[in-house]
Amino acid sequence: MKKKENSNTNDLKEMFSAMQELEKSKGIPMEAMLENIKKSIEKACKSNYNNDDVVFAVDVERGVFQAYIQKTVVEEVTDPDREVDEAKGRELDVHAVIGSKVRIPIDTKNLGRISVQNARSVIRQGIRDKEREITLEEFKKKNKEIVTAVVENIDPTTGNASIRIDKSIATLTKAEQVGIAELKEGDSVKVYIADVREQEPGKKGKNKGPRAVISRTCNEFVERLFELEVPEIYDGTVRIMSVAREAGSRTKLAVVSENPDVDSVGACIGARGIRVAKIVEELGGEKIDIIEYKEKPEEFIAAALSPANVVKVEILDEENKSCRVTVPDSQLSLAIGNRGQNARLAARLTGWKVDIRPESGFYGEDEDEKEEDLIEDGENEELLENTEDINDAFSDDDEIIAEEESADEILSNEASEEAETQAEEDVTVSE
Repeated sequence: MKKKENSNTNDLKEMFSAMQELEKSKGIPMEAMLENIKKSIEKACKSNYNNDDVVFAVDVERGVFQAYIQKTVVEEVTDPDREVDEAKGRELDVHAVIGSKVRIPIDTKNLGRISVQNARSVIRQGIRDKEREITLEEFKKKNKEIVTAVVENIDPTTGNASIRIDKSIATLTKAEQVGIAELKEGDSVKVYIADVREQEPGKKGKNKGPRAVISRTCNEFVERLFELEVPEIYDGTVRIMSVAREAGSRTKLAVVSENPDVDSVGACIGARGIRVAKIVEELGGEKIDIIEYKEKPEEFIAAALSPANVVKVEILDEENKSCRVTVPDSQLSLAIGNRGQNARLAARLTGWKVDIRPESGFYGEDEDEKEEDLIEDGENEELLENTEDINDAFSDDDEIIAEEESADEILSNEASEEAETQAEEDVTVSE
């Protein structure tokens, strides 16, 4: 008998030890796991004994876990599953009286194979539910923030990485691994939690539980990096007004200072460029243009086209936010950027449709007049023949009305080379 008791005690101690280990590794409180075990035993008792009035005596330190079915003491038994007579009640508890309840110990090993399987199913489901609850809470606390995660493993087929954020797992897709060299298991990586979804549908309509949508390509990732590196942004002295980004290539950032004694652009760059250099390094060499936000659209648009110099900005339609920008011929390629990138980002940053033209260009509203003048003068016939091509090259595609090919027709080789050299700078500042 003692051997059996010792065996049960050892089994319980092993169970409690396993639960404590699970608490450390998964973050599931032992109280929650014990509660699930109790629920499973109650369910098994209802199935086996038609009585789910169960109480428990638990002592983790001593390795005690005992379950009891409670029955009511009555004069005449009508429901043997839930009642006992006074004589039987006194055998179980000397203090038993009519109307009181007595406890009958349950040997959980006698609950039956099906009941045990059901109990295990309830326990597992309870643990899964608690894991999901903890995961959801962890993700919610970090929503819209940058976190440092650890790479658990990498899918060799897709390149997607499973990363651990505290005690929860999320997926960093290959497309979101911008600015990161080849990932390896155990690497630390910064990611931005863009959204938290409580119910992520799985296959056959099954719920996969909560999921964090993590990103390194969104604009907010760059904003949070600047908050981490620039104290003036963190405390609100400098505000980020807008961000335009083509992840892995270039970002434009518009900032403004709430304190006239603080230079917003200088604060973001830092002494000898140390602050912005750290962000560029985190982004894998992505170029960053930091400009000062201006209230006047003309000034803001001109600054947004940095590093190109702007001759003038004409507002064409204030309601629909469209404008025409004139730049020196030698700056056209620089203003447009590689494959139109600089102009495209400027349009996104400002929210204006930008039509860029060279200072000597002949297109737009003045095209007909200029054509007549040129025909009368008998000069620039070659340019007139190409006017239609130039107009096509600067047509509006919702954001940008400029293509780099038209710049090649206007600029000399020497001017193009100079523009490309300037455009390769990592950080450009325009005030």
